[in-house]
Amino acid sequence: MKAQSFSRAAGLTVAALALAMSLTGCSALTDLLQVGKTDAQRDDSGSVTESANIDIFALKVGDCMPQSEGGVISEADVVPCAEPHADEVYWEFTLPEGDFPTTEALSAAIEAECLPAFETFAGIAYDASALEVYTIEPTAETWAQADDRIVQCVVYDPAGDVTGSLKGAAR
Repeated sequence: MKAQSFSRAAGLTVAALALAMSLTGCSALTDLLQVGKTDAQRDDSGSVTESANIDIFALKVGDCMPQSEGGVISEADVVPCAEPHADEVYWEFTLPEGDFPTTEALSAAIEAECLPAFETFAGIAYDASALEVYTIEPTAETWAQADDRIVQCVVYDPAGDVTGSLKGAAR
């Protein structure tokens, strides 16, 4: 598995508004939170239909992305999977409530979720595949301030960009 993973980051304004919303329950704050969030144009199946820069919390299974940089991210570029792209979100799962997980606990959860899902998605066991995987995961800050528990498993071909989904690629 690719050693580098990405972490979601929420802006301080969004985190403060989320905290205020949780304390007040005000629906106006919910509307205000959505103002800064962006999503891509999607068809009825949820597939991206045109390139866009989206809030990281709007990233979904099936989204394709051009090459990404490592580190903490708050947004992502998405493109239709029919266009050349580097990465594809193929699975996501929710970490259990409680304290922010240790590195060991997070690694164990990723291995338990992403690798079996990879085989189902790609049609080949991860160990036998030429494809690689990385994750987008919560930070301690997003865990505490935005109740972020989502880990997204992302597949890519180290040989370069692909066109179309890697679903069923069996390589």
